[in-house]
Amino acid sequence: MTGAATGQLVCSAKACRRVAAHAVVWRNPRLHAPDRRKVWLACEDHREHLRDFVQVRGFLLEVVGVEELTEADG
Repeated sequence: MTGAATGQLVCSAKACRRVAAHAVVWRNPRLHAPDRRKVWLACEDHREHLRDFVQVRGFLLEVVGVEELTEADG
């Protein structure tokens, strides 16, 4: 998600408007094709929470810096 006013990437955590530094990359294999990469953006404070949420469900692929995202992520 991009902050409309600033053009910066914004954390995906509920009600958080901080700038995102990390990307939690995940996929639900029951819903998404093997090449699909879903992304939740995370600030420093929410990185672990968002990662743990998808990891406990077996969906986590990786956590990377937002600068490492590509056109394939989305």
